[in-house]
Amino acid sequence: MDATWALEVMDKAPYITVSMTDVNGMPYSVPLSLARKDEQTFYFHCATEGKKLDILRTNPFVCLSAVSKCKPTVGPKDGSFTLEFKSAIAFGRAEIVTDDTEKREALRAICQRFLPKHMDAFDAAVERSMSRTAIVRITLSEPPVGKRKQYDTNGDELKYGRME
Repeated sequence: MDATWALEVMDKAPYITVSMTDVNGMPYSVPLSLARKDEQTFYFHCATEGKKLDILRTNPFVCLSAVSKCKPTVGPKDGSFTLEFKSAIAFGRAEIVTDDTEKREALRAICQRFLPKHMDAFDAAVERSMSRTAIVRITLSEPPVGKRKQYDTNGDELKYGRME
């Protein structure tokens, strides 16, 4: 599936797993609450110290993966046990944000995505937590791609980018 479709999956996913590699070549993956600024920029927040930041300082390359639908099912025509899903993957480079204006904009995007009904409390919350919050910007190095398994109303699998 194309980049527009993959970005929609990432927007709807409850979290996005960010995978990275430490200096010893060990993989490290963590599900995070990411918000998207545009077609190539994502943000997440975390504590100002920790394993994620240590790894990203030495190796900023990351892989993002998301699933926005995952439902076990029985194939409508052949009775096979299967899984309907929508997934997306993207690659990029992570950078710790140091500019306070960008940090505030990133936090606003994260809060708007996950707590849109509580934006009236945003300014006070940011004032309380800004000094102990790190922001990481991930810039995609190429457009994301997606994959799915889904059936139409006739029980035929939607293949090769065919939409409903």
